Amino acid sequence: MPHFSDSDVADALDWPSLVEALRDGFRRGATSPARPHYTVPVPGERDATLLLMPAWSPGRYIGLKTVTVFPDNGMRGLPAVGAHYLLIDARTGAIAATFDGGELTARRTAAASALASTFLSRPASRSLLVVGTGRLAPKLAQAHAAVRPIESVQVWGRDPGKAEEIVGVLAGLGLGATVAGDLERAVQEADIISCGTLAAEPLIHGAWLQPGAHLDLVGAFTPTMREADDEAIKRARVFVDTREGAQAEAGEIVQAIARGVLLPQDIAGDLFDLTRGAVAGRMADDDITLFKSVGCSLEDLVAAELCHGRGPRP
Repeated sequence: MPHFSDSDVADALDWPSLVEALRDGFRRGATSPARPHYTVPVPGERDATLLLMPAWSPGRYIGLKTVTVFPDNGMRGLPAVGAHYLLIDARTGAIAATFDGGELTARRTAAASALASTFLSRPASRSLLVVGTGRLAPKLAQAHAAVRPIESVQVWGRDPGKAEEIVGVLAGLGLGATVAGDLERAVQEADIISCGTLAAEPLIHGAWLQPGAHLDLVGAFTPTMREADDEAIKRARVFVDTREGAQAEAGEIVQAIARGVLLPQDIAGDLFDLTRGAVAGRMADDDITLFKSVGCSLEDLVAAELCHGRGPRP
C-alpha cells in the first residue's frame, strides 16, 4: 500500500493538471456530505477545530480526510492546519493509499481558487495580491499564475517579516514578488486579490475594490470568521465552491445572509454550475466578482485519485 508524503504530493500534482482534474470532478460530481465540525478546547489558547471530510464515487474510490486547525500554532512555529487522508477502493473496501494531508489540502484549495478564476477573473489579469503569510500563501500565488498571465505579485501580512519570507519563497519558485506595505493601496492596484488568513474581522473593504477586480476568499471557514466586509458582498457578483457548504460555514456568506445583505438566491453560482455551464461567470470587463471557498471533500478525492494514479516517487 503506497503512502504519499507531502513531497510526493507536491511532485505529483502540478497546477495545470490539478486544475483540470477539479474541473472534470465538479462537472462529473461525487457524493460529498457536509463535514461535521467539532470544537476542541486548548487551555490558555484559542479553541482548535476537528473536521471529518468523507467523499465517494461509486465504482471508483472512497476518501476520508481528518483535519485539525490550531489557530495559535504559529507561536510554536507549526502549521495551523494538519491533515491526513485515506483513499479506499470503492469496489472492495481495501485501502488503496494513505497521504499526509497538508500538501494535498493546500494544493486542492489553491487549485479550486484557480479553477474559479478561469471563469471569474479577467483573462488578461496581470497583477495579484496575496493576503496572508501561512502555508497556503505561495500555493495561491502559484495556482493563480498557472491560469492567468500574472506579471506582478504583492504579499501582505500583519507581520511584514513573514510577508518578506513568502516573497523569498516565491522568488525560489520563479515568481517575482514584493511586500505590500499598505493593504488598501495594494487592493486597489490588483486585478486578483486572494486571501488565505484566519481573520475573524474583515481585512478587505468593499470600498477598496476597483471595477474588474476579482476577490478570492479562502481563509474564513467558520460562521464567525470573515476576511471581507458586507460592502464587498454587496458590490460583487458572488460565487461559492458549494452552496451547501458556503451557506453553512462561510463567515462572509452566513453573516451577510443573517443581516439581510445577501439572499441565498443572490449567490450567482457554485463550481458545479460554472463547470457545467449552468451559469455565466464574468459577464463584463468591469464586473467585480467574488469567490468564497470553504473547502469540499470532492476536491480532496479528486486530488488523491490523481496523485494515486501517478504513483509516489521512487
